Amino acid sequence: MGILALTAAAAAAPAAANANPYGLWEALEQGGLIAWSVFIILVAMSIFSFYILFTKLMQQQKIINQGRKVRASFWNSANLREAATKLEGKSAYRAIVDDAILAQDQHGKLTDPIDQHDWMANSLQRSQGAIASRLGEGLAFLATVGSTAPFIGLFGTVVGIYRALIKIGASGQASIDVVAGPVGEALIMTALGLVVAVPAVLAYNWLIRRNKSIMEDLAAFTNDIHGYIMSNGAVKPKMASGPAAKTPASTRPATAPAEPVRTTDRVS
Repeated sequence: MGILALTAAAAAAPAAANANPYGLWEALEQGGLIAWSVFIILVAMSIFSFYILFTKLMQQQKIINQGRKVRASFWNSANLREAATKLEGKSAYRAIVDDAILAQDQHGKLTDPIDQHDWMANSLQRSQGAIASRLGEGLAFLATVGSTAPFIGLFGTVVGIYRALIKIGASGQASIDVVAGPVGEALIMTALGLVVAVPAVLAYNWLIRRNKSIMEDLAAFTNDIHGYIMSNGAVKPKMASGPAAKTPASTRPATAPAEPVRTTDRVS
C-alpha cells in the first residue's frame, strides 16, 4: 500500500511542477468579472474584425474580376443593352450600365429638360457614389477597433495593477509571489488589446487602398459610358479596339454605330 502511494505521488509531482499558476486562464480566474468582461469584449472585436476583413476581400475581388471581363468583351458589343447582358446581374459594372440606360430614357421625359450631358453626369456620379458606399460598409468598425482596443486592454491593465496594490497593502510586503498574479493579469490585458488593435488597423488601411483602386477603375468605366452615350456609340475606349479597328478607313461605313437601345425599366 505504501509503495502504491509513493508511486502515485511521484507521478503527480512532475505534473504539479509543470503547472503554470500564472497562465491566461489563471489570470482571468483571479481577475474575476472585470477581467472576463475585458477578455470577452476583445475576443468579440477580433472575431468581427476578421469577419469583415474576409467578407470585404471577397467583395472586392468579385468587382476586380468583373472589371477584367469588362475589359475583355464589354466594348465589342453593338450597344449598351447587348453589352449589359455580358455582365453579372448584381455586379457593380452592371449597375452603372443600367443606371446609364435608365438616365438616358428619363431625360426625354423631363418637363423642364436640362442639358443631357449634365443629366447623365449627375446620374452616373450618383450610381458610382452608391457603389462606393457599399464598398465602405464595415470599415468604420475596423477603424473603431483599431483605436479603442488598446484602451480596453489598458482598462484591464489598470484593474490588474490596482489589485496588485491591494494585495501589497493587505500583506504588508511586496514579494513576488504576492504581486505576480495581478501584474501578470495586467500585462496579459495590455497584450490582448494590442493583438486585437494591430490587425484591425492593418486590415483597415489595406481595404481602403484596394477600395481606392477599385473606384478609380469604376470612375474610368463611368467616363467611358458617358462618352459612349453622348456620342451615340461613336466613342469607345482604345482598349476595346478589335478587328473592326484595323479595317481601312475607305471601307468603313460613313454612318455612326447604332445608338444604345433605350428601355423603360432597368436592365435586369
